[in-house]
Amino acid sequence: MSQSGKAVKLPVKNDLGFYEIRMESIGGLGANVAGKILAEAAIIGMGMNGASFASYGSEKKGTPVKGYIRICEADTQVRVNSPIEEPHLLAIFHEALAKSVPVTAGAVPGKTTVILNTRRTPAEARDYLKLAGGKVGVIDAMEIAMATRSRVNMVMMGAMMKAAGFLTFEAVEGAINEQFGKKYAAMMKGNLEALKRGYDEVLFVEFPEDGKFPYAPFRREEPKLGYETAPMGGTIYSVGNMRFKDLSTSRTGMIPLFVADKCVRCGECDVTCPDYCFVWEKGKDPKTGKDGMVLLGIDYQFCKGCLRCTHICKFGALVPVKEAEQDMEKITVKHKFLK
Repeated sequence: MSQSGKAVKLPVKNDLGFYEIRMESIGGLGANVAGKILAEAAIIGMGMNGASFASYGSEKKGTPVKGYIRICEADTQVRVNSPIEEPHLLAIFHEALAKSVPVTAGAVPGKTTVILNTRRTPAEARDYLKLAGGKVGVIDAMEIAMATRSRVNMVMMGAMMKAAGFLTFEAVEGAINEQFGKKYAAMMKGNLEALKRGYDEVLFVEFPEDGKFPYAPFRREEPKLGYETAPMGGTIYSVGNMRFKDLSTSRTGMIPLFVADKCVRCGECDVTCPDYCFVWEKGKDPKTGKDGMVLLGIDYQFCKGCLRCTHICKFGALVPVKEAEQDMEKITVKHKFLK
């Protein structure tokens, strides 16, 4: 029974009696915690049954994370704990994931509601994700999180509540308070504001299955190398070459912006950068006319947004700015080996 004493009924459920949610995220954005909070809200706060768990590799900021939530009515037992293949609700916490991970696999038109953390319109989000159809929601969770001094997961939970339609603010706020109220009491106001803004500001549009994009069924990814496929002698064909890195998913809203006319070519940024993001070439200093190494800019493929360079630069040539407000293709300077 819910706190009001009434049994909660799900608006929609699958053949096993579950409303299923899958979250596609990266380490550091709080999807795992969001899953625990929403499951706790449903189970403890609303008297339902359910389960929540996450799937991830090395616990590193920026690496892919999948979160799963199954919620059922009080008289249904939880007898399944496998990954969710065809969710009722799919929440994508970082849009750059779509470049390298099949985040929309199993998003069934007419069944799955997709929420994307983005500044794009619903139509642009649908095209970006190549969805066959269905309901698409967009929310600028990064901007709201920064404005409220909260986290992306709080905003996304608000949007997910709106999409699900049965989770109550009383239950979710109670679960958030239980999770953070004592340890991070000063953050509660911002967290609850972010939750409310996520609920109020998410925008949904329903798209027909019009053949614009094909349906992408869920598939289990097989490891490229295993005991049956590993080459003789342990030869590694694809080495850990930085050429193939793309750290854009590690960024959480801010990037360093290069201001060329303030640069004195001291090189401290290059020494400080952990990922060799700065692009230099031999040339003439535009200020002095002397020959030497000239900093051309930043290759953002390798930038994870740590902002160490903005702290070390004494001349204001590197400043922190919001990534969403920049034309990333225009300001990116590619390393020569990538051209």
